[in-house]
Parts: sequence; structure tokens; C-alpha cells
Amino acid sequence: MIDKFTIILPHVLMAIAIWRLLHRDDLNDDPSLPSRKTPFRKGREQAPSGGDA
Repeated sequence: MIDKFTIILPHVLMAIAIWRLLHRDDLNDDPSLPSRKTPFRKGREQAPSGGDA
């Protein structure tokens, strides 16, 4: 009984730790990358048009 407990307990604790790490809100935020709060093509829409007139 104790042998099964010593095998199951660490695995359950690791599974809980992985579960909590995967559900963190800041997991997908990388501070070294530019902010993605602005739309991807926002810069192209604001660019002045060429001399087609």
C-alpha cells in the first residue's frame, strides 16, 4: 500500500502543477515582443496613398 502511495502522490502533484502552469493568463505574454493589442494591418490602413491621382 505504501509503495503505491509513494508512486501515485508525486505524479498527482506534478499533474496539478502542470495543470496550473498551463492555465496561467500570462503564459502567452512575452514582454520582449511588441504588443499585439493593435490590429495586424492597422499600419497599412493609415499609410498615405501614392501619387495615383
